[in-house]
Amino acid sequence: MSMKRSTLDLWVGVFVAAGLASLLFLAFKVGSMGNFDARSTYTIKAEFANIGGLKVRAPVKSAGVVVGRVADIQFNTETYEAEVLMKIDKRYQFPKDSSAAIMTSGLLGEQYIALEAGGDDQMLAEGESLKITQGAVVLENLIGQFLYSKAEEGKDSSANPAQ
Repeated sequence: MSMKRSTLDLWVGVFVAAGLASLLFLAFKVGSMGNFDARSTYTIKAEFANIGGLKVRAPVKSAGVVVGRVADIQFNTETYEAEVLMKIDKRYQFPKDSSAAIMTSGLLGEQYIALEAGGDDQMLAEGESLKITQGAVVLENLIGQFLYSKAEEGKDSSANPAQ
């Protein structure tokens, strides 16, 4: 009886170890998704008045397709704006008059940079900057503006009662 029990314990241990190994493998696979080889990318810059919750390694998308990743975020002490460095896959070339906007996946999802291609004949090269940018929409600011406008409407209607 103990021989069957130890064999059963051995097989359970093997399956548990295999399950943990497969979970570890999947975690590494998902973690490295979207990685670009440093040799096959070029770096562009963009300055934003507000980056919201944008983080390093956030996706850079164009038409919903991931074309790069945020490489670095710094504060520019001369312009008082956030300077974002993006590594773009060399397979994807963008015109010099392209624009960048910080968007949110869903209502409260992660933030990413959306690149909108321009119409210029010249393409962005290594180290160049995007001139047209739109910062993140901060949900708290929108709610504050909405509440303020509703309060103003309430004041106007109470000041001028209907006749």
